[in-house]
Amino acid sequence: MPLAVVTGANRGIGLELVKKLKTDFSVLACCRKASPELRQLEAQVLEEIEVTKEEAKERIVRALEGREIDLLIQNAGIFRKTSLEELNLDGIREQFEVNALAPLRLTKDLLPSMNKNSKVIFITSRMGSIEDNSSGGSYGYRMSKSALNMAARSLSHDLRDQKISVATIHPGFVRTDMTDGAGNLEAGEAAEAILQVIKGLGLSTSGRFWHSNGEELPW
Repeated sequence: MPLAVVTGANRGIGLELVKKLKTDFSVLACCRKASPELRQLEAQVLEEIEVTKEEAKERIVRALEGREIDLLIQNAGIFRKTSLEELNLDGIREQFEVNALAPLRLTKDLLPSMNKNSKVIFITSRMGSIEDNSSGGSYGYRMSKSALNMAARSLSHDLRDQKISVATIHPGFVRTDMTDGAGNLEAGEAAEAILQVIKGLGLSTSGRFWHSNGEELPW
């Protein structure tokens, strides 16, 4: 059975992705602390994974036990309110570390465990689209997601010779803890839509920025 690795798997979209993936994949669900809901699933749960730390790679590699990763979904992320009036630079730096730098480093670190048909997915946000920014604000989140999108685009070129496909996917406006329960999609609906986009991903479409509804988003 192919292997999927999911970060930020303890709740919300990450938890729903694990639920749906386990039908067709062996799943390694990575998180800082597992929720009761995650523990109930038939998935291999790996706790104490702090994606900004070097130890994350080492613990994931040990848990793989030599298996190859067919699908890597980097879903872990944070949102900190940063308006122009309250420009919390520490909060912005934290979002860059978690939302942009950590996914890039983890991808590089796990490349030896991938194969020529592997797919690397970054759960991003259309708030990282420069063209789509019509409201301003949320400096740290917007900037960190723009940086993630650029990293993914570069990876799509650098990994093409290894036949590894890369995509950034905006899940939609999803009702989760991050959005304080606001949104027009349930996490399960978003997860199902994300997986449909992933199914259609290949080298010919690698490096693009997708909405989970299948629409290609502007950079």
